Amino acid sequence: MNTIDQSVLNSVNGQAPGGQANSAEMRENFMTLLVAQLRNQDPLNPMDNAEMTSQLAQINTVSGIEQLNETMNGINGQIEQGQFMQATALIGKAVLVPGERILVGEGVPTPFAFEINRPAESVKVNIVDNNGQVVRTLDMGKMNAGMHSIEWDGKLSDGSMAADGSYRFQIEAQQDGRNVPFKSFNYAQVFAVSMGHPDGPRLDLGGIFEPVKLTDVRQVV
Repeated sequence: MNTIDQSVLNSVNGQAPGGQANSAEMRENFMTLLVAQLRNQDPLNPMDNAEMTSQLAQINTVSGIEQLNETMNGINGQIEQGQFMQATALIGKAVLVPGERILVGEGVPTPFAFEINRPAESVKVNIVDNNGQVVRTLDMGKMNAGMHSIEWDGKLSDGSMAADGSYRFQIEAQQDGRNVPFKSFNYAQVFAVSMGHPDGPRLDLGGIFEPVKLTDVRQVV
């Protein structure tokens, strides 16, 4: 029996120089090897059918996985495109997203919100300027669990109106002397939408706010 070219064997086993062969190359090399073995086998000692069948089954498995990956990539692309088109409908609208910023323009502050997961007997909202100074404290008293939307009148502690610009708010919520967990949310306008992110489209909220995911939006106004 003649010796079969070792490069053929290496190719079938994914050991060809330059990296592992794909399923199409493996299938072609497998058939080359099969024909060569059939031509050169010893009639008194025929080839092992079980081994060749096993190799062919592995090749078919690799081919099936590649086809599945191609299908999934296509589906993911369609989903991302659909999310992108959905997100573009938000351009120009105000959305409620995680954050703690308040913008004051022409003496009018943007509203904001927070969510507490259980009732609180005392809730205070501190308005903080860019220097980190508390310029106003809103005493909200007792509040139930859930989302609460707040509108600051724009007045400072001394009764004067806040200057236009960017502020932050801080929540102090307590029950029985213990802090109550909360989540902060601010409103921002959507200026643009970008694709190419691993977890879906991003909403561009302008230079002041960080871009957010579509799933971060809690409300659209």
